[in-house]
Amino acid sequence: MISALLRRPEAGALLSLLGVVAFYVTFGNVELRSLAGAASWVNFAANLGLVAIPVGLLMIAGELDISIGAMIPAGSMTTAILSGYYDLPIVVGMLGALGLGVLVGLVNGILTVRTSVPSLIITLATLVAMQGVVLSGSVLLTGNASVAVSAPDWARRVFGSLIGPSHQVIILWWLGLTVVFAFALHKTRLGNWIFAMGGDRVSARNAGIPTSGLTIGLFVLSAVSASFVGMCQAILFNSAQVSGGMSFIFNAIVSVVVGGVLLTGGFGSVIGIFIGTLTFAIVSQGIYFTDLDRNWSNLIIGIMLLLAVGMNESFRKLALSATRKPKPAR
Repeated sequence: MISALLRRPEAGALLSLLGVVAFYVTFGNVELRSLAGAASWVNFAANLGLVAIPVGLLMIAGELDISIGAMIPAGSMTTAILSGYYDLPIVVGMLGALGLGVLVGLVNGILTVRTSVPSLIITLATLVAMQGVVLSGSVLLTGNASVAVSAPDWARRVFGSLIGPSHQVIILWWLGLTVVFAFALHKTRLGNWIFAMGGDRVSARNAGIPTSGLTIGLFVLSAVSASFVGMCQAILFNSAQVSGGMSFIFNAIVSVVVGGVLLTGGFGSVIGIFIGTLTFAIVSQGIYFTDLDRNWSNLIIGIMLLLAVGMNESFRKLALSATRKPKPAR
């Protein structure tokens, strides 16, 4: 049973999570009860996780999207400008934010499948371009880099309210969509196609898998998810700013890699990404519950990332060796 667990993509993420918690308990004198009941790292994980899972699916398919760093403030500002500054119904602002995500995702996906330029470079270009669009558009339309918005009660309950004293409702969205994505990746033909694309795109295309359409769809999913997070933040905080979102690029990639996804594609799991996001959130936010110097958090993240990469490669080799192991003759 243990050997079977170690061959799973999320094995490294689970060990990383246990290792981080044990480190904090041993050297940081943190109380597990206070850490488990804290809302700061759970809220952080939920916002990050909604972006990390689509990015992880893209990485499993052999692609990468870093334009999410601009799509989060783009989603916030679109919602705030349409429904706050121009006083349109909140539904219009929400649809505008999600529609912008669809548009940017289509641009990323179409350029990726129709050119030989790597998706890293394409999404870097759209990242910079969208930063300029958000800033110049906000100043041109409103004269400010921040815009207030007041959502009706129903929108706040669904997208921007608090559960209890401090837990954000976006946590429920994160948990629910994690289940949906896990089922789609591991229990449907669509998931098999994503793994096949990450393993060998040419062979996947020759086998009849619609690689181009699936790649475009994954880029749209990534951009829309980032816009959705920005939209929820605007509704929760009653305002939006053109800055923010850049940290999600690094945080999402680290969470995905710690979660067991290979940068080369073809290997990973949604549960692993979920655990990797929890691990990163505890490292970055949990240190405030310890006696450790806050400046050590980046060092811990760096060491964790290096260890995760090494463990992921080892577990991938275990999984491959188990797959290729010949069955004994009867």
